[in-house]
Amino acid sequence: MSANLKDLIDGEADLDDEEEDESFDEETGETRDRPSKAQIDDSSEEEEDDEDEEEARRIREGFIVDEEEEDEDAEERRRKRRKRRREREEEEQLDEEDLDLIGEANPQWERKQSEKKEKSFKRLKRGHRDEEPVSRPRGLADEIFSDEEEEDADDRAYGRSSHRRDDEFDDFIEDDFPEDDEERIRRKADEEVARPRDKGVALDTTGLDKDALEDMQAIFGNGEEYDWALQLEEEEQEREQNEQTIELKDVFEPSQLAEKLLTDEDNEIRANDDPERFQLDRKPFKNLVLTGDQFKEEAKWIAALMWPKKQIGMRSELNTPFQKAIGKVLEFFTVDGVEVPYVFQHRRDYLIHAKKVKNPKARDDPDAPEYNVDADKLLTQDDLWQILDLDIKFRSLIEKRNAIEQTLDKLQLEANVEDKDDMREMTAKAQTLEELQDIQDFLNFQYSAQLKDIAAMGDGASRELKRPGGRTALFERIRKSNAYKMVEAYGITPDQLARNALQDPSRKKVSAEDDPRLPVDLADSLADHEFATGDQVMGAARQMYAEELFNSPRMRRLFRETFYQYGLISCKRTEKGLRKIDVSHPYYEVKYLRNQTIPRMAQHPELYLKMMKAEEEGLIEVRLHLANEPKFRRDLFSEFASENFSEHADAWNRERQLVLDLAFAKLEKVVGKGVKEAVRTACQDDLLKTCRKLYFERLDQAPLKPKGMVLGTTPRVLTLSNGMGDPNRDPVHWAWVDEDGRVLEHGKFVNLARDESQRSAFADLVRRRNPDAIGISGYSADTNRLIKDVESLIREKGLMGPEYDDPDMNDYRSDLLDVIVVNDEVARLYKDSPRGVADHPLLHPLTRYCIALARYMQNPMKEYAALGADVTSLLIHPYQQYLPQDKLHKHLETAMVDIVNLVGVDINLAMNDSYTAHLLPYVAGLGPRKATLLIKGINANGGVVGSRDELVGDPERHKVPVLGPRVWNNCASFLFIDYDNTNADSDPLDNTRIHPEDYDLARKVAADALGLDEEDVKAETDENGPGAIVRKLFKEDEQEKVNELILEEYAEQLEREYQQRKRATLETIRAELQMPYEELRKNFLSLKPNQIFTMFTGETEDSLCEGMIVAVNVRVAKDDFAIVKLDCGIEGRIESHDVSSHRPIKDILHIGQTIQAKILDINRKDFVAKLTIRDDELRKPFKRRFDLDEHQWDRNLESMDREEVQEKDKTTGRTQRVIKHPLFKPFNGLQAEEYLGGQPLGEVVVRPSSKGNDHLTITWKVADGVYQHIDVLELQKENEFAVGKLLRVWNKHTYSDLDELIVEHVKNMARKVEELMQHEKFHKGSKSDLEKWLTTYIDANPNRSMYGFCTDTKHPGYFYLSFKAGRSSKVLNWMVKVVPAGYEMHGLDYPDMRALCNGFKLRYQTEMQRQQRGGR
Repeated sequence: MSANLKDLIDGEADLDDEEEDESFDEETGETRDRPSKAQIDDSSEEEEDDEDEEEARRIREGFIVDEEEEDEDAEERRRKRRKRRREREEEEQLDEEDLDLIGEANPQWERKQSEKKEKSFKRLKRGHRDEEPVSRPRGLADEIFSDEEEEDADDRAYGRSSHRRDDEFDDFIEDDFPEDDEERIRRKADEEVARPRDKGVALDTTGLDKDALEDMQAIFGNGEEYDWALQLEEEEQEREQNEQTIELKDVFEPSQLAEKLLTDEDNEIRANDDPERFQLDRKPFKNLVLTGDQFKEEAKWIAALMWPKKQIGMRSELNTPFQKAIGKVLEFFTVDGVEVPYVFQHRRDYLIHAKKVKNPKARDDPDAPEYNVDADKLLTQDDLWQILDLDIKFRSLIEKRNAIEQTLDKLQLEANVEDKDDMREMTAKAQTLEELQDIQDFLNFQYSAQLKDIAAMGDGASRELKRPGGRTALFERIRKSNAYKMVEAYGITPDQLARNALQDPSRKKVSAEDDPRLPVDLADSLADHEFATGDQVMGAARQMYAEELFNSPRMRRLFRETFYQYGLISCKRTEKGLRKIDVSHPYYEVKYLRNQTIPRMAQHPELYLKMMKAEEEGLIEVRLHLANEPKFRRDLFSEFASENFSEHADAWNRERQLVLDLAFAKLEKVVGKGVKEAVRTACQDDLLKTCRKLYFERLDQAPLKPKGMVLGTTPRVLTLSNGMGDPNRDPVHWAWVDEDGRVLEHGKFVNLARDESQRSAFADLVRRRNPDAIGISGYSADTNRLIKDVESLIREKGLMGPEYDDPDMNDYRSDLLDVIVVNDEVARLYKDSPRGVADHPLLHPLTRYCIALARYMQNPMKEYAALGADVTSLLIHPYQQYLPQDKLHKHLETAMVDIVNLVGVDINLAMNDSYTAHLLPYVAGLGPRKATLLIKGINANGGVVGSRDELVGDPERHKVPVLGPRVWNNCASFLFIDYDNTNADSDPLDNTRIHPEDYDLARKVAADALGLDEEDVKAETDENGPGAIVRKLFKEDEQEKVNELILEEYAEQLEREYQQRKRATLETIRAELQMPYEELRKNFLSLKPNQIFTMFTGETEDSLCEGMIVAVNVRVAKDDFAIVKLDCGIEGRIESHDVSSHRPIKDILHIGQTIQAKILDINRKDFVAKLTIRDDELRKPFKRRFDLDEHQWDRNLESMDREEVQEKDKTTGRTQRVIKHPLFKPFNGLQAEEYLGGQPLGEVVVRPSSKGNDHLTITWKVADGVYQHIDVLELQKENEFAVGKLLRVWNKHTYSDLDELIVEHVKNMARKVEELMQHEKFHKGSKSDLEKWLTTYIDANPNRSMYGFCTDTKHPGYFYLSFKAGRSSKVLNWMVKVVPAGYEMHGLDYPDMRALCNGFKLRYQTEMQRQQRGGR
């Protein structure tokens, strides 16, 4: 490739003087002289309509852009401004009267001048073009990938146009509505008034003498006096125009706006004064308004769904109060527009059923109260979230019901259809979407012709219903033919049959009546042009009746209820699952599971979700069948069969049986599928609630509380970690974080176990910084050694923690520093995250890890809140991968909302601390959009909030409203402001959980506690403001006096006189006046040994347990024992009696040898295991124990499958290999993928190959969820089990050993993958996501083109290069393969991403030129 062409593709070549005289021929590739001006003009006359030329033109105007381009809309605005400027200049010319006044002596002056200026303009225009340097035509690739946009030639101002005046041809084209004289005069007058006056335009004074010129200037001036004003006016107009027209969507791509929550929809959410989460949840039902009856129905509907579980711990008489409580909560949500935290905190009285009962102690104790209050808690905070979720489902139910009722109305009014099947009644009574869907399917089938006519008329209501297809057309033919009389001859309608089967008490049982003729004879008599023979008539009739039975809503309901009651779920492995699901596979638990009832699945939701996931992957088939199917069939037939006894009746009953069999198969399949999905949804909901509960437990922990500190106080922390390294050889990173969260010092230690200088340095650091605690964590089993080293160091050096008051000794004392093992799940995400790098760009990732550990100890809630959408990356539940990620995120978010509103947010601290600001989106009423609006508004008001009321505006203090009244009402009590007793305007109630609506109540309680009467209160408040009473209570330190008040009587008075239930609110006031915003979270959680073991090793009790056979590496071999190391990093011990041979162990095992051993016992606290290598033990395969009997577990099939697999292994000669290499694992492909799932990208596993002992497989992690399995052919093998001396990959790459293969082949590819994934054009989503993004981008920028890369998940190691050349073009995809030396595309190699992108552009240029030449 020539240097000039390379520069051309890079888009960086500059033209020198010689290049300006030549251009590049895109067809021949030769240089040519630049065409002359005449040639340029002539070329404009050529017209080419070929589609390839049009495509090339679009591409040249701006194809795949490597960098940010100037927006086309901005160019359009500049073009309009230039046009307005030219028109303004034309208007600035002197009008006819002026010119006539100037040139009275020469009547022809005006015309000559005008013609002269027109000619000079033409010459000037051509002259400019000739004089302007013409650059060589740019290459096609340079044009389509350029970052610049050229202005159109028409937009360049070569000169000012001549003065335009009324012409005699102006009225040549008559108006459609001719003006009369009066209108024309008025229009002329308006135009004269609207026309700008002269603005000092330069005139050609040819033909004017000096005196005339001086007279003209004396009359009109020279126009220069007001140039400054005109210039300012023009600049102001241009600035206003820019402000009015340029919007965010004109600058940023739609995907960027959506990511930053800056779309028009996001702005609408910000502006709307409703809680953000409510707006998002109710978005599909924005226009749905529930009636009063529907509102009452919803309360009953939700209560019916929740009561079965709630009644377990409640008395039956609480059912009515429970339903009333739900109705009240719905009113709070819907009418008042308040969120769950508000209801739980400030409307708690409505969640409790309180009843006064006589106090039995009142007889004997005169001081005892006469009555006690017996309170039952009806609803918890979890219940409130469930009610909110069910409210959305009910709205969906109502919306679908309304649509069906509208369709029924249309059928009645426009098609005169009578509701013979009681569809309206069924619709009104339907309790589930499935029932409504059944009705909709029935209408589509039964009235397909009528609905088709309504749809043809453009009826809006029919849009809710799918249009009838070809199958319905077949049934319409049957309805219109004689064959339908055969259907009627079955003697009972499908709806009547369904009523019989359901034993509908509202209708009498209907018995089938036999036709006088035999079925065959009747069918022969009904033959017509549609169905010419009796057999065709009978076939059509059977099919029609079966379809009517299948579409009957009542029959479907019968099947659905029967499945829920008698359904059994069984699993059958597929051929794919036969070998893939082995004993160690997570799906083995369901591989042979059978005859599981639906109630049992509801009790074990994770088991059912695992089944469904395995079915999605094609490994098993989940079958739902009826335990009582034979009886159910007999009972159903008995309702269908004739009660007559004769051969004639038997013939009709045989016909009915055939019809029933047809319908039964369809109903079983469709209804069974629906039931399976309904059970799946129920199991997901149950597991989601469990995940929410577990996550809330992690959030519900206060900062670490060392001895002597108040719960909730932030400690000073020193954290250490060895990461994956050996603490005796590799650096141990540490970070010191003070109580304000600032990282004041960090560094490294090496070998704290033995290096005395390092141990002394550690002691000096501790004594200098005086930490309240030391935190340690890591992600290797060696971290356990680091913990022991630090603990021994603290004991040896006598490093003490903070002092605390010991009540037993009545003195201050201190203990040895606490060493805390910290949960590192957040720190692992933080250390390499963009947020972590932005916070500490110069620090080592392990140091950032230590910082995150320290902040977790100081406030776990803030660390979890800072994760945002990444929270689903945490392992909350071992089966959470079977849950929809959007639902999981929403449920985890509700847990965060609960805890944030429990703790509250210091709004002024959030304005100055980004970590605290992460909490704002979870405050009641807010969300990510309204939180940013809140911060922006507070900054506009000065950046500091003085009182809660300021947030809704304070005109006296010049504070603009930041939030709307409804959102403020939600969030007010959860945003607190520190009380400043030196500031007279500071209200202590703003630092409590008391809502502003209850401030008067709180002040009343404070006044009663102080013993002030109304006159005292008035005098105090008149002098010092409304908050004076509470300030007085705090100032005099009399808060304890509120405990002396009897608030029950006050609560009764409020309820009696004002209908306000405030018992719980008054108790909250009592608590908050004594200790404002008291820490209500539980103590910092200490990890259990099993949790620490899993965190350091990655092994759970399921993945590593007794009885498993694992690969171990020998580290020490003595006569009577051996020390080995398991793959997870823990040590194992093999005693002499656990070896088959009687020889010394050192003669059997060698250091560095990798062997198979069985686990006898695991000590998870000390990270050690007992192992055996006895042959008799190794011959016993590991088998998981399932507590299931023969009826629930198919042991026969399990045994047969095991024998079949063993037989296949014998046939293929496949045996288990053990290779001495640290990366070798005795895994199959799925196990390797599961092992690498939690590892970083580029990690490798060497494993046996299914192709035999002369092959190995290298599995490496290409991307999340994408793993490439590389087949390695072994050559020059010493024996069957030895590794070949030559290893060949892809028949082209040869390596001498595994290490060279991994480094030179796999690791090089991993680096190339990383380079590609870090490229600006790489997209993390799927190919369809990238295609959607390209389409959206091109729709927003129709004159451009774009390309991007994404992962090919179906072909690991390959990537898609997707591009779209224009709006009318399709998205094309080229494959890019990652190879050790770079990338391969269309058979050509490219060393890096720059070369790949340029190669793509050049190839596309070549393809387009080839198409153009072919088109010509």
